[in-house]
Amino acid sequence: MLLLRSTLFQVLFYAVTLIEMILFSPVMLLPRKWGWPIVPFWSRTLIWLMRVVAGLKVEIRGRENLPDGGYIAAMKHQSAWETVALIPLFASPTFILKRELRWIPIFGWYTAKYRQIPINRGKRSEALAAMMEAAKEAIAEERQIMIFPEGTRRPAGAEPKYKYGITHLYRDLKCPVVPIAHNAGLYWPRSSWKVYPGTVIVEILPPIEPGLTNDVFYEHLVETIETASDRLIEEARSAPNPSPVLKDVDAARQTAAEAVPSQ
Repeated sequence: MLLLRSTLFQVLFYAVTLIEMILFSPVMLLPRKWGWPIVPFWSRTLIWLMRVVAGLKVEIRGRENLPDGGYIAAMKHQSAWETVALIPLFASPTFILKRELRWIPIFGWYTAKYRQIPINRGKRSEALAAMMEAAKEAIAEERQIMIFPEGTRRPAGAEPKYKYGITHLYRDLKCPVVPIAHNAGLYWPRSSWKVYPGTVIVEILPPIEPGLTNDVFYEHLVETIETASDRLIEEARSAPNPSPVLKDVDAARQTAAEAVPSQ
């Protein structure tokens, strides 16, 4: 039954996305702000499908920690879930995403229309300069910059590998950074076809105000997100039907502990 529900959801996920992109394509002729409501509508459609088809719900905590205007939202990256389901939380978000996504037919047109920020990972210095220029424009327009500081999805409970680039954005943009933790990797693991029923818990943490040194900010950000994400993983153990992915989390932690040389 799990495989059947997961397969049905995955098929509907891509089918609905394609249908809505084609159906709403006339917004390409409208000003960006007028056409934007179709994006959170798409997100809410998929959230509904997750709940009805896959049995995956969501609980959002800490909405009061979202500031007004422009800021950076630094999110834990465990799953495809957060790339879709968190969009309605923000008034005018722009994702920092790899340039290759712009090449996807139709989808890439939307990323260009709504001025998402592409980055060329192959040219580090040039990419950083271009990203910074686009990010400054976004903050000036009071948009929210969505970034995954780890750069790529990591399994739930895995050792964190945060990139240092987030500190350059924090330093140069001089705006708040809102850490966001969650446990979505327990229910829609990376590179997995299966979507497990349960409740993804998202915790929006108090913003980190500008003014800290790079190192202090970096350490604070990592500790804040990881501490909250680990706590949400542990909280998921008390669910009526705990995710089987918790066994993988425990096995990975045991392996990591055994790899540490004894003193």
